Amino acid sequence: MAYAVIRVRGTTGVHRDIAHTMELMGLFRVNTCAIVSEDAVSKGMLNKAKDYVTWGEVDEATLAEMIRARGRAVGDTPLCDDCAREKTGFENVEAIAKAVASGECRLRDIEGMKPVFRLHPPVKGYEGIKRPYSSGGALGYRGGAINDLIARML
Repeated sequence: MAYAVIRVRGTTGVHRDIAHTMELMGLFRVNTCAIVSEDAVSKGMLNKAKDYVTWGEVDEATLAEMIRARGRAVGDTPLCDDCAREKTGFENVEAIAKAVASGECRLRDIEGMKPVFRLHPPVKGYEGIKRPYSSGGALGYRGGAINDLIARML
């Protein structure tokens, strides 16, 4: 299983340790999405940055749609099936999504593909960037509802 992590809040007033943690995940800007594996290290990083990011379990269909719409190869070219075959070594975009969602490989390990997705702001905005998701906001763990947020951001 893999988590989709989206940075919701900006850089102003972020403590140095939390900023470093988000940089390690590749989240330098607002509305960027990174896919991280489900392990103890990633959960610790997510717990540390919980007041600035939102995350949840991403499914294969959403991940494939995000790779098609916002995935980029090195050189900032869009990632289609032909480009995926030439530059990454996978057969198509669905094969990349299946491998990443099941935990067989990480986006960072695929040569020729950028590991971070630059998304649009969500349609109808965030629920509130200063409250956790459990209290009606946009921050923290949101489970499978991350797929709905990603669909609004594509």
